[in-house]
Amino acid sequence: MRFAVGGTAYEIDLNKKNARAFRKQLAPFVEHARRAGRGQRRPRSSPGRQRSGDIRAWASEQDIAVSGRGRIPATLVAQYDAATGGS
Repeated sequence: MRFAVGGTAYEIDLNKKNARAFRKQLAPFVEHARRAGRGQRRPRSSPGRQRSGDIRAWASEQDIAVSGRGRIPATLVAQYDAATGGS
């Protein structure tokens, strides 16, 4: 049986009796919950695109390798913010 609490996923093997008891204990919470799923992707805003471009340009000037596409590593964003006083 798989379940998640606090953003951490767990898996446990239960026999039928214990699985039934587990579900019974969770039932009041599940009744008021909604299914989690992947949300719709939102298009990036122009300021977000501009910032990414600025970070990539700065990284290039610093001889730091960064992909021209995709997500910019958080460590690189932190370096950029520290160097430029950005947030």
